[in-house]
Amino acid sequence: MPDDDDLPKDLSHLTPAYRKALWIVVLINMGYGIIEMIGGFISDSQALKADALDFLGDGSITFLGLLAIGWGLRLRARSALIQGIFLGAMGISILSYTIYRTQVLQTPEAGLMGIFGFVALVINVIAVIILLPHRKGDANVRAVWLFSRNDALGNILVIIASGFVFLTDTSWPDLIVAGVIAVIFLQSSWSIIKDARSDIKNLENR
Repeated sequence: MPDDDDLPKDLSHLTPAYRKALWIVVLINMGYGIIEMIGGFISDSQALKADALDFLGDGSITFLGLLAIGWGLRLRARSALIQGIFLGAMGISILSYTIYRTQVLQTPEAGLMGIFGFVALVINVIAVIILLPHRKGDANVRAVWLFSRNDALGNILVIIASGFVFLTDTSWPDLIVAGVIAVIFLQSSWSIIKDARSDIKNLENR
């Protein structure tokens, strides 16, 4: 029988509603992530590619959160730690490639950026609404929420960038937004890692 230390500190994540919410979020994020990545290459938009990676990362990490349901707090905290590190790695890779693209300027297709960005926003608003009742809990639960919140923020930025690309006929708005999305990744990564380390430390101090 597991020790009390290994039990989740709240049981909200064990409900059938939370499981169902995660499955829906996994499917819509992975599905549209692939579609948006294709759109990013067609429109040559770095911001769309970054947002697509956010979708795919969100789907992957949400699936990990789904697998972690029912695990003890220690394992769930370590799962969240992995999620935070993964998100940080994505942020660094996007930022690095965006810096490289500043040396190879190609103006993206503003119309396609706007269309894909708007559809992505609608999908993410749906995901956020689904997860809204489940945003509080341990580090693992909060990690899943932060990923979905980041998606919605990224979509809004892509739409804004598409407008400025259209007005300026340059790639700089696209690259700036891709960099901002990367910074959001890194900030959320730090938050998730900090929460996970706090949960692990609390367990060790019991």
